[in-house]
Amino acid sequence: MTIASIDIGSNTVLLLLVEFNPLSQIITTIANFQKIPRLSQGLLPNGEISKEKTDCLLDILLNYKNICAKYNCSKIIINATNAFRIASNSSEIINLVKDKYSLEINTITGEEEGRLTFLGSAFPFLEFESKTVIDIGGGSTEIIFGDQEKIIYQNSFDIGVVSLSERFLSSLSSSGAMIINAEVHIDKIFLRLSEHIPANIATIAVAGTPTTLSCIKQGIKIFDEKLVDNSNITSSELKDMIRVLKELSKEEVLKKYGKVVEGREDILLAGSLILYGIMQKLKLNKVTVSSKGLRYGAVVDYLLKNKLMEIDR
Repeated sequence: MTIASIDIGSNTVLLLLVEFNPLSQIITTIANFQKIPRLSQGLLPNGEISKEKTDCLLDILLNYKNICAKYNCSKIIINATNAFRIASNSSEIINLVKDKYSLEINTITGEEEGRLTFLGSAFPFLEFESKTVIDIGGGSTEIIFGDQEKIIYQNSFDIGVVSLSERFLSSLSSSGAMIINAEVHIDKIFLRLSEHIPANIATIAVAGTPTTLSCIKQGIKIFDEKLVDNSNITSSELKDMIRVLKELSKEEVLKKYGKVVEGREDILLAGSLILYGIMQKLKLNKVTVSSKGLRYGAVVDYLLKNKLMEIDR
């Protein structure tokens, strides 16, 4: 059976297509699609997602629905995260999408987002020990710590690449003082993190920031999941990349790194600072990059809840 999983984030709208074999119990990725409408641009709590952004989302979902039809998907799962959580007109958009396209959008809590992200990123490690998962989004950052039996700690932090950029880094030529202010803010947000998660434990980083940084490290101009998935970024490598990003305008970032940063050229520094701040707090020497996460976790969760898949831990 073919299953589609769509993640409506604050910055991106992502589509994952997988094939599930009930006999072998294997999930195989067919394709990934990405659009970057940045729904949360200028969005404040209880504010509205603009008509322009809503129309953009409608176009993307129609395109994704047509792709799903082409691949004969038997199930389409759609989860919306922080932008929909804080927008006052989320329900209107959800009803609009349902009326126009017969698609059901589920707005999930930060806790549920963390659970699904952990399930998706940790699931490939069938015999995994305790791990931490970092998911840096556009409007929030989820950090989850757990093992094969349970989630021990999770939190949705009110900081993301779009929100941090809009507050402190309005342009990549921001002054050194603005960058320092951003770093101080990050430090405050994650001040007590080390009280909940052991130092230097195996950590998986998911979403656009780490996957893009992995491409930059490897000199990849166009995203290649096979090269990115399970790659590593060390603390010193990230520090070096941040040093370079601080000196570049968004145009220079795009010119230097190519299509792989397109749509993220003005927020990559913010994401890098957040990731580095977390690594410092948890004394991480490296993180393992995963291209899986919420979308993949949503598929696994659907299969488990419908008793199509069994996990023998």
